Amino acid sequence: MSSYDVIGIGNAIVDVIASAPDMFLDQMGIEKGIMQLIERDRAEVLYAAMSDRTETPGGSVANTIAGLGSLGLNTAFIGKVKDDALGRFYAEGMEDAGTAFPNAPVAGAEAPTSRSMIFVSPDGERSMNTYLGAGADLGQDDVATEIFANSKILFLEGYLFDKPEGKTAFAAAAQAMREAGGKAGITLSDPFCADRHREDFQRLITDDMDFVLGNEDEWTTLYQTDNLAEALDKAAAHCETVVCTRSGDPVILRRGDEQVEAAVTPVTPVDATGAGDQFATGFLFGMAQGRSLQDCGRMGVIAAAEVIGHIGPRPKADLKVLFKEAGLL
Repeated sequence: MSSYDVIGIGNAIVDVIASAPDMFLDQMGIEKGIMQLIERDRAEVLYAAMSDRTETPGGSVANTIAGLGSLGLNTAFIGKVKDDALGRFYAEGMEDAGTAFPNAPVAGAEAPTSRSMIFVSPDGERSMNTYLGAGADLGQDDVATEIFANSKILFLEGYLFDKPEGKTAFAAAAQAMREAGGKAGITLSDPFCADRHREDFQRLITDDMDFVLGNEDEWTTLYQTDNLAEALDKAAAHCETVVCTRSGDPVILRRGDEQVEAAVTPVTPVDATGAGDQFATGFLFGMAQGRSLQDCGRMGVIAAAEVIGHIGPRPKADLKVLFKEAGLL
């Protein structure tokens, strides 16, 4: 069994991306700029309405793990797909990109493989319409604890909290990683996740997490306050490392009594899909290398800036080259 620098657990989703004007979003009843959960029939309607589709193995944490693999880390992604065309495409795509996908497609899964229709507006904002198929049914039985032996970092996806099975899988995985001597963390994923699962998220942060990543809306929603500093204080009282991204404002990073900021260089977005995912890539790469909190934040900002400069949620440029140009390698 291999040991991994970073293991991700999340919803294995095939991302289907297409450009769309705001008028199209209005006509189709799509709320701009957020992730909406949809049913299977709605997914089929939206898929049929898309033109010039780009399909890639996706999912928030899967995108992060793929970015880390491109940086040369030994990575694995634990997700669940059905043994259908999209599921086989997903598993093969992850392996081809250099990330281990230990769970084979499931022949008996009732739901088809998860997919997300992502509409990119002219201003770069993305509107995600996600059908939680087989991926959302991942549970504790789908997490082989032996995979964590001698591994370093576990990264969990808040979106998977939408079903009880995901919560049990997370708790088991975090315990296994900590027993192996590694660190466990989570991305809050979306303000709606933080609102739906407030008590569970707060309990997970307090009991099981070594680090948590979120944006300003997610943190203030989670702790029901308009005061960001107050929200971060509450999280930092229980969790070793707390990170808050703030769009064009500096990223706030806290570890114990240490607080630093990572400045953001304004970039006109082509496609904001994956900005948070690739911030996590840079941050976790720095963490895996034992870098300072400041360097981890700077690497995250550079990776996020790269991905919003083109269509698609994964890096196209060599992130190591960008880190070297910034004096970080």
